[in-house]
Amino acid sequence: MKHVILTGIALIALGGCTAVNVEPGTAASAEGQVRPVARPGALDTQTRIVAAPPPVSARTEEQFDTTTAEERAAAAAVPAAPAEKRLGVTIASLGDPTDPGFWAETPLVSTLTQGRLEYPGSGKSVQVELRPISGPAGAGSRVSLPAFRVLEAPLTALPELVVYSGG
Repeated sequence: MKHVILTGIALIALGGCTAVNVEPGTAASAEGQVRPVARPGALDTQTRIVAAPPPVSARTEEQFDTTTAEERAAAAAVPAAPAEKRLGVTIASLGDPTDPGFWAETPLVSTLTQGRLEYPGSGKSVQVELRPISGPAGAGSRVSLPAFRVLEAPLTALPELVVYSGG
C-alpha cells in the first residue's frame, strides 16, 4: 500500500513538469512565455554589453567571466565627457558570478543607470550598469566578476570603490 501511495505522489509531482521547446535566441519565462534575448556579446539599446551567461559547468574565475578581452577593454575606457557625478564611496563584495556583464548593485542609485567604478588600490576604473538595491548608502555594494577583474580588485576582499553616475 505504501508503494502505491508513493507512486501516486510521484506521478502527481511529475505531472506538473512540462517541457518547453524554445527556439535559439529566445528564453522561456516561469510562466512559459517565450521571449527574445540578446545575442551574447551584443550591445543592447543602451549600448551596454550583454555577455553570455557562464556554462553550468563553470568552476573557475575564467569560466565564470564570459566577457571578451575587447569587451573588458571597452568597459575599462574612461568616458570622454566629464558628465559624471560622484555618488560616493562603497565597500564592494563579489556579486552573483553567474550574472554576466559589467554591473554593480548599489544603494547609491534609485534607478537603473550607467556609471563607473574606480578602485584607488589599482588606479583602474570600469564602466558598469548601476542597479539599485535597498539599504542605506553605506550598506555596501555587490559587483560583477568581470568588473572586479577589470578593476584588478581582490575577489576575496572587500575593496573600497568610488561610484560615479553618468558618462
